[in-house]
Amino acid sequence: MAFANPSFLEIPESYLFATIAKKIAEERARVPDRAIIRMGIGDVTIPLPKACLDAMHAAVDEMGRAETFQGYPPYEGYAFLREAIAANDYRARGCDIAADEIYVSDGAKSDTANFTDLYGPENVIAISDPVYPVYLDSVRLAGFKASQIRFLPCTEAGGFLPEIPKETVDIVYLCSPNNPTGTAMNRAQLAAWVEYARNHGTLILFDAAYEAYVSTPDVPRSIYEIPGAREVAVEFRSFSKNAGFTGTRCSYTVVPKGLTARMKGGGTVDLGKLWLRRQATKFNGAPYIIQRGAAAVYTPEGQREVKERVAVYMGNAGRIRALFQSLGQKAFGGVDAPYVWVRVPDGFDSWGYFDHMLRTHGVAGTPGSGFGPCGEGWIRFTGFGNPADVDRLEGLIGR
Repeated sequence: MAFANPSFLEIPESYLFATIAKKIAEERARVPDRAIIRMGIGDVTIPLPKACLDAMHAAVDEMGRAETFQGYPPYEGYAFLREAIAANDYRARGCDIAADEIYVSDGAKSDTANFTDLYGPENVIAISDPVYPVYLDSVRLAGFKASQIRFLPCTEAGGFLPEIPKETVDIVYLCSPNNPTGTAMNRAQLAAWVEYARNHGTLILFDAAYEAYVSTPDVPRSIYEIPGAREVAVEFRSFSKNAGFTGTRCSYTVVPKGLTARMKGGGTVDLGKLWLRRQATKFNGAPYIIQRGAAAVYTPEGQREVKERVAVYMGNAGRIRALFQSLGQKAFGGVDAPYVWVRVPDGFDSWGYFDHMLRTHGVAGTPGSGFGPCGEGWIRFTGFGNPADVDRLEGLIGR
């Protein structure tokens, strides 16, 4: 008889968003003619940019001709996409990142979870609370025990930013702009983390999936805007939230050359080489057609269309934030991120308010407690919907 991995039994049996989907299905069964306003799951709703579609159609035709047919893609991604990323997302912003430090994949969720394959079992890992559940769940699935995990409280008093630990940790997950709170670290705050990492030998795993939504001048869109970050940080990005690739899947991870990890027996090992070895073993690369579509994001037309989509989602988020503030509820986010973090009214906990909003108004958010204990008493709403949904929301609860 095969033995199961016991780590799977140490994470919650029902994933947060699966529970939400179940509750929505139950509400639809209870009131069949009700149209649910879904503002919980961070999935985009605007179709893919035309520039990306055109590039994908052309790539499909290429795959049908012997002279342009593509087989297995390079494990690290095609050069045409890696060069476009390096030029537009980094060098254009003054960041010293080269194409051969970029590794294309099929989603930031996959990459942040799969990077745990590179960790040794002796690491101490710090994770914000509240934060995207995949960080904690993937660490637990990798076999790390509770004694090795440190939680960094993100509270209203601290502007929902993670506190720098007083002790030394080996690895820390940072997400800015943050999911779920919608808050973002300014340059000085992120620089303090880089300084901590350099002083303590800490590896920063920086999730920048929402960088396209940054509008505040003093908020970095990449950790590599901070001097010294190349020595201590890996960055994860995705085409999902800026260009609508949630259903087509494309992302990339940046591992700067010279970034190393210690070996237990002494010496160091290059993290980029480890990551490429991991990908070559467990991943056959993102499809050619999808990578051609992603490269089209960097064309003038693609950039224009991405900005249009971001503007719609941020317009939604700003209206959601203003609506709840008008009702006397505290609300964060909605400025540099498409998420709005709302204080639930007195008399409710997070799930109680979720149930109240769903049953009373047909509105689904995401309970803050699902992102960690410090999220209790809060609920997340996303701007990833249609402006008409916000119109309906204002009509339902703004009366």
